[in-house]
Amino acid sequence: MGAPGGAAGPLLVLNILGSVVHETKPPEGVNLALKGIASSDSIASNGSVTGLAAKAIDGIRVSDFFKGHCSLTNGLNNPTWWKVDLKKSYKISSVFVTNRDDCCTERLLHAEIRIGSNPDHNHNPICAEVKTVASSNIGFCCGGMEGRYVSVSVPRKEQLSLCEVEVYGDLKKVLHCA
Repeated sequence: MGAPGGAAGPLLVLNILGSVVHETKPPEGVNLALKGIASSDSIASNGSVTGLAAKAIDGIRVSDFFKGHCSLTNGLNNPTWWKVDLKKSYKISSVFVTNRDDCCTERLLHAEIRIGSNPDHNHNPICAEVKTVASSNIGFCCGGMEGRYVSVSVPRKEQLSLCEVEVYGDLKKVLHCA
C-alpha cells in the first residue's frame, strides 16, 4: 500500500499532541545514515541471502529481502535491535524506515525508534513507536532530538528485517519535516 492519495514514496507519520500528519517523501537534505556504521544484535540468513546490518543503510529502498538489500536479525534476543552510529551528534528531524514487504511486515509492529548519545540504545529516549505497517515505507518526525545513535528495536524475541533506514538532520539547526 502506498502513500495517501496513491502518491509514490514513503509515508511519514507525525504525532504532535495526538494528531497525525502524513507526508509522502523524506525532507530535503542529506540522509545521514549513508555515512554511518550499522550494527545489530545478530545477523541471520534466509537461503543464500544474508541480512547484514549495513544493508539497511545502502541507500536502496528495495523492500524484498531476496533482492539482497535488507538486514535481518535471528530473533533470539529480547529486545531485537538494529542501530546506526552517525559518528557525530546531530539534531535529528526525521527517520524513515523501509519495511520488508515480501512477507512478515507485522514484525516491525511496536518497534521503537530511539535517538541519543549512548551506544546502548536502551538508554536513549524514544522518538517514535511503529503503530502501523500499512505501508512498506514509514517515517517519523523526531523534532530535533539530539544524538549520535539511531536505533530500531522490537521489545520481544522476533526477527527484525529493515530494508532501509534513512536519518535526516543537521549538526546545528532543526530541520522541519512536515
